[in-house]
Amino acid sequence: MSEAFLHYIWQFQYFDKHELQTTSGDPIQIFNPGNRNSHAGPDFQNARMKIGGMEWIGSAEIHVQGSGWTEHKHDLDAAYENVILHVVWKNDKAIQRKDGSLLPTLELMNRVSDKFFLHYQRLVNSPETIPCAPFLTQVQDIIKHDMIDKASMIRLESKSSRIIEVLNRNHRDWQETCYQVLARSFGFKVNADPLQQLAQLLPYKVLRKHGDKLLHIEALLFGQAGFLEEENDDEYYSLLKREYNLLRQKYNLSDRRLNKAQWKFLRLRPANFPTIRLAEFASLLHSRPALFSTILEAETYEDLVSIFSTHQSEYWTHHYTFLKNAREPVNFLGGSSISTIIINAVVPLLVAYGKSRDDQRYVDRAVAILQQSPAESNTIISQWKTLGLKSKTAFDSQALIELQNNYCAKKRCLDCTIGISLINPRHQ
Repeated sequence: MSEAFLHYIWQFQYFDKHELQTTSGDPIQIFNPGNRNSHAGPDFQNARMKIGGMEWIGSAEIHVQGSGWTEHKHDLDAAYENVILHVVWKNDKAIQRKDGSLLPTLELMNRVSDKFFLHYQRLVNSPETIPCAPFLTQVQDIIKHDMIDKASMIRLESKSSRIIEVLNRNHRDWQETCYQVLARSFGFKVNADPLQQLAQLLPYKVLRKHGDKLLHIEALLFGQAGFLEEENDDEYYSLLKREYNLLRQKYNLSDRRLNKAQWKFLRLRPANFPTIRLAEFASLLHSRPALFSTILEAETYEDLVSIFSTHQSEYWTHHYTFLKNAREPVNFLGGSSISTIIINAVVPLLVAYGKSRDDQRYVDRAVAILQQSPAESNTIISQWKTLGLKSKTAFDSQALIELQNNYCAKKRCLDCTIGISLINPRHQ
């Protein structure tokens, strides 16, 4: 038994109410179980019920065992003084109020159907990565699609909330925030952290002053990233180093550099080396001096693809790292990489901007762009596909990733409409 399951039982009143009474024998009539409280304080607020001969309005608190009341120190918390009913699975301890009177308690252990409980257990105790995998064919398509829509929007909300946090740290500067969010996305999974740190150490306003000179942008990025610390005979490298030494003194950047060792090259394809990603990012900043405004003006997925389809400088079309020639020309930023940046950075940026401005147009546009973007391809998406849930667009694949990571992996079946449909006693 878990409190999450008890919350579900109480919220939807899935228990036998025949001759309902407290452990002291007082009859109970429930008019409203209350509203679920996700913050501090009792679990359900504004509950309304009749206990004995008196009608009450207050809170209901849920525990697996009655002793949970004192274990959680509710007896010392004034926020729990308005609890009118203690709902427990097993009443192992009678609870007294501060005035010495017994807190009315409802025990549910013998009022919940065994079949209902077993359906819940088979999901939360399932060894499958996706707990409902053996039963998914039993679920109606409309229920699956409803959860996909919900999960995709939850994922968008979560990503946009993190961007708002970045925005607040940047004193509500959207251009700086856009630059930092995109920097992280250019690092993809492996080098996301160092590229984000680089963007925090090297302000966008500094780069914008040199937006018309690609060499200066490259010098600032590679220098602050810690790649220009050595001595060698490469003409391009020497030119970058000379420019960086001048610029770092001008902008007092000397003590704010990353270490070259922070960047990861191991087991990456050369085209994904951080040096290549920095060169591509430099090219984007150079070719799109008003980057955030340009993104806001984009109407479709194809518009965004055009914005990010930039070419790195000549040197980086023939090198993977400094001094190391590529065996063949280095490709420009590929379509799948651009799609990943749009999905994980640009779309959440549009949602965050729309919410901060209370302008639903940007949120709607972000969702539309996600629905125009090709679905992602990874092990999670492949696993859902084998179960019959195929991703047609990135809106679908983002939903399935959210389901896997934040519902299935955490056994949150009671928060998932698919899981609920398999547990719900009304459907059994």
